[in-house]
Amino acid sequence: MHTEIKSRYNSLVTGGIQGIGKNICEELKKRGDNVFIFDILPLEHEKVIKAKKEGFYYFQVDVSSLDSIKKGFLDLFNIINTFPNKALNLLVNNAGITRDNLAIRLSESDWDAVLDVNLKGAFFCCQQAIKKMMRQKKSYIINISSIVGINGNIGQVNYSASKAGLIAITKTLAVEYGKRNVLINAIAPGFIQTDMANKLSKDIKNKILERITLKRFGTTQDVANLVSFLSGGKADYITGEVIELNGGLF
Repeated sequence: MHTEIKSRYNSLVTGGIQGIGKNICEELKKRGDNVFIFDILPLEHEKVIKAKKEGFYYFQVDVSSLDSIKKGFLDLFNIINTFPNKALNLLVNNAGITRDNLAIRLSESDWDAVLDVNLKGAFFCCQQAIKKMMRQKKSYIINISSIVGINGNIGQVNYSASKAGLIAITKTLAVEYGKRNVLINAIAPGFIQTDMANKLSKDIKNKILERITLKRFGTTQDVANLVSFLSGGKADYITGEVIELNGGLF
């Protein structure tokens, strides 16, 4: 049973159960938001049970499926509409997967899986959110892209394409809905310390570190801090931008 917090915002984070998404959810909750999570994990998963105990609202949603997205938003709005603040103030499209391989070896299924979650899923979450947001005084959408969507990366042609496409979605929707005061930006993280990144070999990590000006890898908290800034009312003349969060990775 959830107790509603009188908060400034109702915020939705996709892929919010672990990694970068989890830290984003924790940061938003810390500032007083009601935080809603879309993720693929079943309700009985221990991470989901833990998140619900901590006061997060959880919906099992497969963002690669439009039907699942629509149901998720319907359930979400049914809850939000019972609150004094009935607005969806923030959407963070964070859900993402990788299926890495060299281009000549990449299968159609690995291409489709990555594009369906990372690009199609993010777009249709934007679509469903904007239908409500365009009737509000002010709203935010933040898309978590990647530095590889700008620079590319060996073995990640599908992932790079999805993250580049997310940048295009960000810029286009920002132009379409700026007049409705829907502020839409993208964050392009560089090398962030996550379970996925930690699987890289020590040699590869050292080579990346040599190229980073600040001589450290980013943290999930660094990403969460930027999400909070962009959606906190102190960055309201920023829209349609892609902010590289990479510690000076050149």
